[in-house]
Amino acid sequence: MKRKSIALFLALALAVVSLTGCGKGAASNTNLLQSIKDRGYITVGTEGTWSPYTYHNEQDELVGFDVEVARYIADYLGVEIRFTETEWSSIFAALDAGQIDIVANGVSYNEERAAKYDFSVPYNYTQYAVMTLADNDSVNSLEDVKGKVSSNDPTSTIGQFAEECGVVFDEVSEAAQAISEVKNGRAEITFSTTVGFADYFKQHPEEASLFKVIVVSDPEPNAYIPVVKGNDDLLKLINEALDKAAEDGTLSAISMKYFDVDTTKG
Repeated sequence: MKRKSIALFLALALAVVSLTGCGKGAASNTNLLQSIKDRGYITVGTEGTWSPYTYHNEQDELVGFDVEVARYIADYLGVEIRFTETEWSSIFAALDAGQIDIVANGVSYNEERAAKYDFSVPYNYTQYAVMTLADNDSVNSLEDVKGKVSSNDPTSTIGQFAEECGVVFDEVSEAAQAISEVKNGRAEITFSTTVGFADYFKQHPEEASLFKVIVVSDPEPNAYIPVVKGNDDLLKLINEALDKAAEDGTLSAISMKYFDVDTTKG
């Protein structure tokens, strides 16, 4: 009897552990909104090195268009915000692992991502452009970039666009480094947004004459908040926050602050 009692106790203990583990896993996904509210803050993944979207100012404060949009969302949810800065190539792994709740980093929509994540309404629009040295007569249009060495992160949406255009990658992880590669002759071109290049020249006006920028796309939505599938309640509130920010003029004001132009209406 004693031996049977011990065996029964162990079986019941294992069952409790198993059920507890399953419950914890479910809470981390389907009850993410409740978890955020219970802990009192939302964790947002961002690069922190991509001006003017997400970067550090002279006081080493994390600022930028996406940073302020994320803060607005947190305020709408009624919670504080904590940012986790990471390289772009690692940002979705952090989202998958539950280390961050959402990403605010100019995330574009594509079908591969849509298989794993649900996307908010778009909150920003942009045009892609190519930068090369001013005296590079071999690059004057998108058709000219095939086979050229491009300094970009191939895992980013801009990098994937560059890959579709047939470039050879000089892999870098930061926008400023990409431009430096072109300036130093280690790459022939780099892709970015028109806003990104304009911001670089705003910060480095002495370099404007060194480069030429060629616009290569029409305005398209380029910024969404991705959420791991199964969190419809969280996504609903994020969409409500973004809609409210658009209606009350907040999105336009943030855009004007960082871009000197309203890029939030397409």
